[in-house]
Amino acid sequence: MNPRIEKMSHILDMNKAENIEVFDLAGSDYFADYVIIASSLGERHTLALLDHLKKGLKPEEQFLYVDESGDWVAIDLGDILIHILTPQYRAKYDLESFLKEVSARKNKN
Repeated sequence: MNPRIEKMSHILDMNKAENIEVFDLAGSDYFADYVIIASSLGERHTLALLDHLKKGLKPEEQFLYVDESGDWVAIDLGDILIHILTPQYRAKYDLESFLKEVSARKNKN
């Protein structure tokens, strides 16, 4: 696995993020090469995980954009997107189904 993705997943795992999934979309028509999705334990934990990622990844990684609320944080690193969601938001928006479809299209080509 990509060492950058491993580091990001490790930071999330060490700080009690749950159900961490990585989607390798390199070579697909999606605008990012990788997407990481993780569940938080709640709103405060979502924002705490964002802080852990900022501390653990800077200065090597450039955070191009961060959209944050207590329920969902989206981090744009250019070629990598990270989504941290409360379990309720993760179930509601079901990003995994969409990303699995993108990945399946990639694998057909």
